[in-house]
Amino acid sequence: MKSKINLNYVPLAFAAIFALVAFIMPPTTFKFKVDTKASTLNWVGKKVTGQHTGSIAISSGEIITEGKVVKQGSFELDVNSITVTDITDKDGNAKLVGHLKSDDFFATEKFPKATFVIGSVISNSGSEYTVKGKLTIKGITNDIEFPATISNDGKQIVANAKIIVDRSKFDIRFRSKSFFENLGDKVIYDEFELDLKLIANLQAGS
Repeated sequence: MKSKINLNYVPLAFAAIFALVAFIMPPTTFKFKVDTKASTLNWVGKKVTGQHTGSIAISSGEIITEGKVVKQGSFELDVNSITVTDITDKDGNAKLVGHLKSDDFFATEKFPKATFVIGSVISNSGSEYTVKGKLTIKGITNDIEFPATISNDGKQIVANAKIIVDRSKFDIRFRSKSFFENLGDKVIYDEFELDLKLIANLQAGS
């Protein structure tokens, strides 16, 4: 006597099988290496009487994804590479660069590198995300979060973000009203902006 298969249970059986496979076989992970030549990090620092602009080199970085979803990442910044782009006078430019490298600001002789480690990347809508992680400057680490647009075609990740950093949290005190009073129009604001364009390429064999 032939047994009959109840077709009503077939879709449920397939669903159970797919769920089991997904549980046993997690998404494939991929590693992307940051293209340090194509990536850029520009800064804007503001004061009562105006602002200055410049750049900092990204010296290395890696992003790890599950499928196309960013899960981990770490980046190193060469703070000693800091430049000023708004002062055309050679001597004036060199003077400000030297001051930024001094103990008044980033103390690059003692702390030539800064780092950022991704904690989480939360999808908002489409290519819009909220990135959370830990930023280390002058050996001091603070939690930070910022909005970013991220695209991933499987071979290359392109990310753009505007990051606001409060320098007072990293013991950068020069002319900060968080540490000094009666500065008048000599105040340099605590928050500075980092405009990031990050390009990372899929590593061979990942």
